[in-house]
Amino acid sequence: MCCLQETHLRAPAYHLILEGILILWIIRLLFSKTYKLQERSDLTVKEKEELIEEWQPEPLVPPISKDHPALNYNIVSGPPSHSIVVNGKECINFASFNFLGLLDNPRVKAAALASLKKYGVGTCGPRGFYGTFDVHLDLEDRLAKFMKTEEAIIYSYGFATIASAIPAYSKRGDIVFVDRAACFAIQKGLQASRSNIKLFDHNDMADLERLLKEQEIEDQKNPRKARVTRRFIVVEGLYMNTGTICPLPELVQLKYKYKARIFLEESLSFGVLGEHGRGVTEHFGINIDDIDLISANMENALASIGGFCCGRSFVIDHQRLSGQGYCFSASLPPLLAAAAIEALNIMEENPGIFAVLKEKCKRIHKALQGISGLKVVGEALSPAFHLQLEASTGSREQDAKLLQEIVRQCMDRSIALTQARYLEREEKCLPPPSIRVVVTVEQTEEELEKAASTIKEVAQAVLG
Repeated sequence: MCCLQETHLRAPAYHLILEGILILWIIRLLFSKTYKLQERSDLTVKEKEELIEEWQPEPLVPPISKDHPALNYNIVSGPPSHSIVVNGKECINFASFNFLGLLDNPRVKAAALASLKKYGVGTCGPRGFYGTFDVHLDLEDRLAKFMKTEEAIIYSYGFATIASAIPAYSKRGDIVFVDRAACFAIQKGLQASRSNIKLFDHNDMADLERLLKEQEIEDQKNPRKARVTRRFIVVEGLYMNTGTICPLPELVQLKYKYKARIFLEESLSFGVLGEHGRGVTEHFGINIDDIDLISANMENALASIGGFCCGRSFVIDHQRLSGQGYCFSASLPPLLAAAAIEALNIMEENPGIFAVLKEKCKRIHKALQGISGLKVVGEALSPAFHLQLEASTGSREQDAKLLQEIVRQCMDRSIALTQARYLEREEKCLPPPSIRVVVTVEQTEEELEKAASTIKEVAQAVLG
């Protein structure tokens, strides 16, 4: 006891002050209230009713003008083939992605009709729940053989194909290097994957390699994490938003140099590029085994619905377990699968059709050069390219109105065009407004010349 008293007496004065403050603080915490009731006066019933009447909820969606183009449809009567009837007016079709003219082909329609009589209209079930028909397996087998891959898988919705394929492989923590001009379906797939996204400038291989090198340096700092992190490069064979072809040979070199995987979206290039229409791999003479996954829709060249992925068997089989659009959507209606098979038959029997399409693309691309106020965006080999304003007005809305006026006046002269549409609030890298021009094998030389001269005359009248 004596020792304790001596220790207490020897303690510095500031020590005693601090201890006293702490003791007082503890007492305050123990006995004080943690909150104070706010004083308020009770409202009368009348006042409550007035407040309720005045209250306005936040709008569910932002206000949209009634004259917004997306709310004012062009109504099509009959098949959107070479000739199309829009709002009761017959036009030459430069808007639909019917590249090979198979949409109204008698053989394709006969195959679809025979399948309709045999199987009925739809499937009413996903592939894993009595939704797998023999015609689905036939189509997958035909696609795999056509693309010269081990296996293929089909989806009932084109947009869902790459949007389902990406998150089936790339997960949280993985790294995806993607072109800034990637289409919206790719963007949605990346969003669903929750991976780490790194954007590189459009078709800029130097910028892509810069990102890959930076990641390589990061991996060296944490090799344990690097061993379990997968790296993907996602590109389009022929870009929907720019009409340009990806530099696939350089991409393949970077893939092996930095140990990444390539996903190639070929919705626009399948049935278009290459001697036999196999896409950008055939166009560049790249071994298809160098590409880890190829996807494409069947809604353009094949004139059907849905999409497919192809590659090695173990890669494709994983989608049958993890591809959301495959596992949870009703399978492709058999009549559309039969139509796609017949379209493939026609493509294989007539390989010269791709050379015809290429020449027509070059012809109109050349004819549209030098339009006052407009510039052609896209490569001469692309059957879908863009016309953009040479100089923006400074307002996206005003730019779109000018282009829409060109579209309207061209339609008055029996040339059907369309503006490229985007979900402006959703796009990662929003492209500038443009008119999209689509070339098909059915368009004659006279029609191509007429379209080019009409666009030039109308652009001159609208843009001055």
